[in-house]
Amino acid sequence: MAKYKPGAARHNRHARVRAKVRGIESRPRLSVFRSLNHIYAQIIDDDRGHTLVSASTVLSEIKSEANGKNKSTHSGLVGSLVAKRALEKGIKQVVFDRGGYKYHGRVKSLAEAARKGGLKF
Repeated sequence: MAKYKPGAARHNRHARVRAKVRGIESRPRLSVFRSLNHIYAQIIDDDRGHTLVSASTVLSEIKSEANGKNKSTHSGLVGSLVAKRALEKGIKQVVFDRGGYKYHGRVKSLAEAARKGGLKF
């Protein structure tokens, strides 16, 4: 009898997506990781293996704004912050990597806020 590994299905879905989605210098990858309490977003150049921009709900500038709001609102704040930081670095287009999660709820909120912030994907 095989043991169930938590998150194994998500890792398999993410591996399938990563086989197709690749961030390059002209169009880096916007990667999302969602934990139980926080959400993290990074813009990554896979050719060099560098994180160009990052944002998460752990940052103090988001914590102060997000106090008392729901997790989807927190995700929207992270999406707008990552978009703002990306535009400051001259990144306008990205490839969206949802990390094996459904495009729903917090992931969708982050993506829509990033689009509203000026990123194209």
